[in-house]
Amino acid sequence: MKSITVKILTILLFAVLGTSAVYAQPSKSSAKISGALIDEKGKPMDYATVSLLNAKDSSVVKGTLSTETGKYAFDHIGTGSYIIKATVVGYEKIASSPFTVSEGATVTVPDLKMQPVSHNLSAVTVTSTKPLIERKVDRTVMNVENSVLAAGNSAMEILERAPGVSVDKDDNISIKGKQGVTVMINDKLTYLTSAQLATLLRSTDGTTIQSIEIITNPSAKYDAAGNSGIINIKLKKNKQSGTNGSITAGVGKGKYGRDNSSINLNHKEGDLNIFGSFSHDDTKRLQNIGINRIVTDPSGGTTYFNQHTLMPQTNHSNSYRLGADYDLSSKNTIGFVVNGYFNSETDLNDNKTNIGRSFTQVDSSLHTGTIIRQTYNSFGANLNDTYKIDTAGQQISADLDYSKFKNNSTAQYVTDFFLADGSQQHPQAFLGNLTPSTIEIHTAKVDYSKPLGKSLKFEAGAKFSDVKTDNDLKEKLAAADPYVSTNHFMYDEKIDAGYINFNKDFKGTSVQVGLRGEYTSSVANGDSSNVVQRIPRNYFNLFPSMFVNHTFNDKNEISFSYSRRIDRPQYDNLNPFVYHLDPYTYQKGNPYLKPQYTNNFEFNYTYNKNITLTLGYNHTTDVMTEVPGTDPATKVAFVTQQNLQEQNGYNVNVYASYSVTQWWTGDVNATGFYLGFKSNGLEGGDLDRGQAAYQIRTTQTFTPVKGYKLEVSSNYQSALTYGLFSVKPQYSTDAGISHSFADKKANVKFSVSDIFNTRTNNVTSNYQSINLDIHQKRDSQVARLTFTYNFGNNKIKARQHQTGADDEKGRVKGGN
Repeated sequence: MKSITVKILTILLFAVLGTSAVYAQPSKSSAKISGALIDEKGKPMDYATVSLLNAKDSSVVKGTLSTETGKYAFDHIGTGSYIIKATVVGYEKIASSPFTVSEGATVTVPDLKMQPVSHNLSAVTVTSTKPLIERKVDRTVMNVENSVLAAGNSAMEILERAPGVSVDKDDNISIKGKQGVTVMINDKLTYLTSAQLATLLRSTDGTTIQSIEIITNPSAKYDAAGNSGIINIKLKKNKQSGTNGSITAGVGKGKYGRDNSSINLNHKEGDLNIFGSFSHDDTKRLQNIGINRIVTDPSGGTTYFNQHTLMPQTNHSNSYRLGADYDLSSKNTIGFVVNGYFNSETDLNDNKTNIGRSFTQVDSSLHTGTIIRQTYNSFGANLNDTYKIDTAGQQISADLDYSKFKNNSTAQYVTDFFLADGSQQHPQAFLGNLTPSTIEIHTAKVDYSKPLGKSLKFEAGAKFSDVKTDNDLKEKLAAADPYVSTNHFMYDEKIDAGYINFNKDFKGTSVQVGLRGEYTSSVANGDSSNVVQRIPRNYFNLFPSMFVNHTFNDKNEISFSYSRRIDRPQYDNLNPFVYHLDPYTYQKGNPYLKPQYTNNFEFNYTYNKNITLTLGYNHTTDVMTEVPGTDPATKVAFVTQQNLQEQNGYNVNVYASYSVTQWWTGDVNATGFYLGFKSNGLEGGDLDRGQAAYQIRTTQTFTPVKGYKLEVSSNYQSALTYGLFSVKPQYSTDAGISHSFADKKANVKFSVSDIFNTRTNNVTSNYQSINLDIHQKRDSQVARLTFTYNFGNNKIKARQHQTGADDEKGRVKGGN
């Protein structure tokens, strides 16, 4: 028999679920339902939470606890179709088959046998509400589906709200303050430059996302890329039979208006599942950037630059996805998916720079007007096949992928130069850029798994990828002149990889050890001003990983993990092209940039399944980071990427979920971390700096009335140091409310991001001759109204083809 404490906590949990379910009850009658729960040995399962669900929509009708003899009963039940669902700590959830209750009937449900969590059972797929933030043994999951805060937001905007995740002024993504994040979509690498990844995430409608997984220490099965971890964006899957879908339309208002719309269609009949989606988004946003910098020339004289840029940006985004799965047999499933986007962007930048002997004493100024028009197009195709070799869980799967990204950018810079009295200093300057670029990606991978007895599992796999990029920079110095190619950069990278994994379960302890090997062959070819550069690289690396998890009892669990990771340079960071903000400010790539390597260690302690403490340490060599610089002679400032010698990171994280009342739940995620950087001979000096910092994110969910849901999310990140930059504190609050009606087929959501308009991105850098202060304010305060309508067949369908391996029935590799 369980302890009194466990019983009390179970009763409190039931009180929250049971009382909130009052609103879902249908009309009463004299019908009765009863049954019993037993464990894997056939003994009564006492004090389990038993829920009576409406089979139509899985809403909770009533709840109770099983008695000491494992029995349960429900009285005064209305006519209709129902499902019994039972849960208890340490055991798999279980649900009955749907059954019908008629007026005045007495229904006895067959005994439900509950199995320990180490087993996989055939079960009925039941719709339930997951918490927004969910902690698992090896990852943190943000359940975006049905969240109020996801409505009308893009994938990038949702990522900014994820626990421990931050996005800087240049759309670089960090976890616990550390850059080097790998982003995957449906377990597949994106292979994009940082700019193209930002475009993809900003054009991905939040309503198409099911969840976001944050994996800080991935196993050998995953690609070794990503020193601070992996963010895996899981798109929604079709789990229902028949034809169904949804239509979403929304409008928003920040500084300017915006709108979004999407349609999702699914058809599942027998062994065939067909799915498709299309999303459209129109967004106009404003960004303000202010840069103050002080330049010291070789003679000791100082010049002050005060730059301010208004950057209104208009985006039109369109994305599509079409695919199908087909069960050739109970053992073999094949599938395909095609996806892509066609987007456009227009930037109308207005830059004014004051130059003088101080920030208040101006000697001259310049004004640069910039028009940048960009188009982004992509197409991707995937073929996948999964074959279950036997019923013991042995299976093999294969994927073939092809992707092509074609981007084009035209930019015109017109600059006027003025003296302090406003008279013209120099003739007007003109610069035009045309930069077409293409990326082609071919990948193939195969994964194999085989149970070696009841407690040992073997996994192995191989992957091959080939990435080719082609970038051309053409310029002209007068509007009427033809474009002339001034820089042509091509990059070819091939990676051959293989891995093995062993999983072993002992009594209360599970161990996983793995080893991944990757051979990389790359060639960078550059042709700039008739000077040809060829930079070949070939290297082989091993990436070991280890995970140990021990469960003391139902309430106490610890785990330890280690993995070695690599980060290869982003393609645009290798590209030596120069991109101007104005004649005194530009950004360029570094073709000599080397990959960085990280060793990650992590310890976790979990109490009562809802409080988690994490301690971590990581050491990185050849750290790739953004480094600002200034040419003292010309006083031109630039930013590029360089390798620092090493970085040491320490972090502690505490996560807790709680329930205040039956209608108020919440969670808090607090992270403290220290990042230290060292590099000798950097810009003529020795870098040795670091800073302790912390981030706190809390989410509150309120369901006071049936059909209504309110979410409030707040985030605070303290000041931190990253490389040569000091980042100022950041904080914001988002809130939203939703209402479901028309038998839950229709939903209206209203949300406001950054309610108090406090989200800024301010950084400073003061190292050697570098002295700059950057202030950035994006159009972050946005109100959104979104309407969603679900149509078609919503029947719950029982899983079929269930084995000891993961359920493949609902899998859509790379799909929707």
